[in-house]
Amino acid sequence: MSAKVGKVYLVGAGPGSIEYLTLGGRDILSRAEVLIYDALVEPTLLQCCPSQCLMIEVGKRGGLESTPQSKINQLLVDYCKEGKQVVRLKSGDPLIFGRITSEIEALNKANCPFEIIPGLSTALVAPLVAGIPLTDPGLSRSLTILSAHEPKSLDWATLSKLDTLVILMGGQTLAQIVESLQQAGSSPTLPIALIRDCTRITQQIWQGELNNILQQVAGVSLSPCIIVIGEVVRERKFMSHSQTLPLAGKNILVTRATEGAKVFTDLLQAKGAKVLEMPALEITPPSSWSELDQAISRLSEFDWLILTSAKAVEYFLTRLFTLGQDIRALAGLKIAVVGKKTAQYLQNRGIQADFIPPDFIADALFSHFPDSLEGKKILFPRVETGGRDLLVKELTSRGAEVVEVAAYQSISPQEIPPLVWQALERKQIDVITFASSKTVSNSYHLIQNSLSGRASLEAFLAGVCLASIGPETSKTCQKLFARVDLEATEYTLEGLVNALVLWSQK
Repeated sequence: MSAKVGKVYLVGAGPGSIEYLTLGGRDILSRAEVLIYDALVEPTLLQCCPSQCLMIEVGKRGGLESTPQSKINQLLVDYCKEGKQVVRLKSGDPLIFGRITSEIEALNKANCPFEIIPGLSTALVAPLVAGIPLTDPGLSRSLTILSAHEPKSLDWATLSKLDTLVILMGGQTLAQIVESLQQAGSSPTLPIALIRDCTRITQQIWQGELNNILQQVAGVSLSPCIIVIGEVVRERKFMSHSQTLPLAGKNILVTRATEGAKVFTDLLQAKGAKVLEMPALEITPPSSWSELDQAISRLSEFDWLILTSAKAVEYFLTRLFTLGQDIRALAGLKIAVVGKKTAQYLQNRGIQADFIPPDFIADALFSHFPDSLEGKKILFPRVETGGRDLLVKELTSRGAEVVEVAAYQSISPQEIPPLVWQALERKQIDVITFASSKTVSNSYHLIQNSLSGRASLEAFLAGVCLASIGPETSKTCQKLFARVDLEATEYTLEGLVNALVLWSQK
């Protein structure tokens, strides 16, 4: 049998946000076995890769220690020769100041097959999202893209006469750029705009003239930024249009479990919000399957099965099928669920719930239970630790025998993603959403640990709206954060989105 042939894909990641990643780039990432990526690559893009993909960061940041180019070249060659599908993910477009020449030379020298997948260049996208036209019939008939990594090597006399300049890698040399242009004859009132963190939730834009832009950004770290210089910058006020979506202009932090964040994110983005995800929960299998397995082997002994979340449904049914049974094993059971989403998830697996309480919280389950509970035996697959005990206590007090078994674990991540922490520090988050008490608790400890006593939590989150999905989540929020600013009236993700829309219109 012939050895597997490896290949290297040199992929442009686009300017930042995943919505600007090309379909070709997403397809290649979905098949990657090894990912070698730059520091400026948006972390959410990494989620496009298979879970078993080996990920290696080789970022280069000005002034900081970086991976030598020779080592990057060798990594590409070595993994390719191992027969791997290797993706080299580079910010923007790989052939626009992407330092890709030496990588291609190394691959050619080693006879490694490769393919270049274009990406949207930050040089073009950043001005667009800022509302700056790079060309204009009356103001700009030419466009020049350049790197200011070494400003002394540039011909500023020629550059000063051109219509529009788009400068990459100029955040640390802005003062030299401004001085060089004015010395070469550019007007002190020549318009200039700086776009940092293009397309990301942390994006910031400064607009001014050569004679005042340095004062605007004094003390600000500008990397990574795009600099646009020329009369077209003045057109920004005409090109920027007011957004009509109700959450436009709001930056919202979602703290749901990793697996469930996308649904909520999609709902918020459909209303115009910019969303950043800080998974405050990681859902994993229980420490042992033994209790659940024993319960499944005795399903005929139970009268009711209670499932309070989509995760409980998923893990219970997956284990049922793993043990060689199917939904016919549930024929003698009545099933109660909490929430429309849980009921829908169950229905999608071909099973109809017998009881869904009118309110979407566990407390409503026992207060509206359709049967007498006296003498009933109830199976309750649930989170292994940290769940509320009220439901079990109430059902038991009414004469039921409740058998609790661990179906999954809910654990906290170890740290806040760097991009999220950066947005929090820069006061760029308008709302933090909580969809469960566990996300409140985990988020509280993550933020406190990250602060390490440098500032009070109250001061750090001043001005940020804390939004809760329902009463129990609000209680935990009040207990830990000493406040809750918004609570959904319908205790669902859609209800929380609707509450945010009403809040934004006040």
